[in-house]
This record gives sequence, C-alpha cells and structure tokens, in this order.
Amino acid sequence: MKIAVFPGSFDPITAGHADLVSRALPLFDQIIVAVGVNSTKKTLFPLEQRLQWLKDVFGKYPQVKVDYFERLTAHYCQRVGARYLLRGLRNSSDFDYEKTISQLNHIVGDGIETVFLISQPEFSHISSTIVREIITGGADASPFLPPEIHIPALQQG
Repeated sequence: MKIAVFPGSFDPITAGHADLVSRALPLFDQIIVAVGVNSTKKTLFPLEQRLQWLKDVFGKYPQVKVDYFERLTAHYCQRVGARYLLRGLRNSSDFDYEKTISQLNHIVGDGIETVFLISQPEFSHISSTIVREIITGGADASPFLPPEIHIPALQQG
C-alpha cells in the first residue's frame, strides 16, 4: 500500500493545500494530512480547529486521513507505515528549503521519499503566513481558503 504523509501546520489550510492533495490522490492509496505540532511555534488557530478544517475539506475523499503528530515528521511516517512525503513547491525558495529537508528526511526516515508537486499558478502566491496576515489585518481571506472554510476577519481593537 502506497501511503504518503502531507505534513504542515495548516494554520490555516489554504486553497493551495487542498489543490495539492486532490492532485496527488491518483498517486497514492492513502494520503495522511497531518498537522505537525511544535510547542515552540505560536499558531493563530488551535489544533482542534485546524484538524476540524482538514476533516471538513478532505472528508469527501475516503483515501485521505487526518491526523497530527509531535516531533520529527520522518519518525511519524515510520510509525504510520508511510514511505512517501508529499510537499508542494510554489517557487525556487521553496525548492531550496524543501530539497534540504527532503535529504534529511531520507536519512532520518530510513529511505523515505519526498514527492514534490508544483503549485498551480493560481495558488503559487498563497501561503498560510500570508493568509494569517490577511486575517489578523481584518480583511477577508476567503479567496485564499477552500470553500468549506469560513474564517471571519479578526477585528483589531
């Protein structure tokens, strides 16, 4: 069984994330969309909310499972029997960063392979960081989110 893990903070999930998973479905028997929990990283949305959003977006796909993990992604992959990591590339900066992480995961994860998909042009400018800025700035982030996700703008006081 070909199992891939698509790890991320998904704070929040973006339209680009959803597109990437839907495009990867024909490649794998199962894709685990897994929230990496880093206790030192401050998030805008709580873990429970992010997991619910992932379930809302991917619930229509029986081969997608939603989960979370702490510590190393490679160790999580070993625990769930995944031999592949799924990652998206928006630009050359993403490639340089992801290439290094991929090589480290290959060593630490005992040969785990990273499969890269290039973002579609309409999603290449979207990142969770930018979407968080839009939300905290009090603007409407809906153009950058999957249709299942509705986040009201946070009012600055």
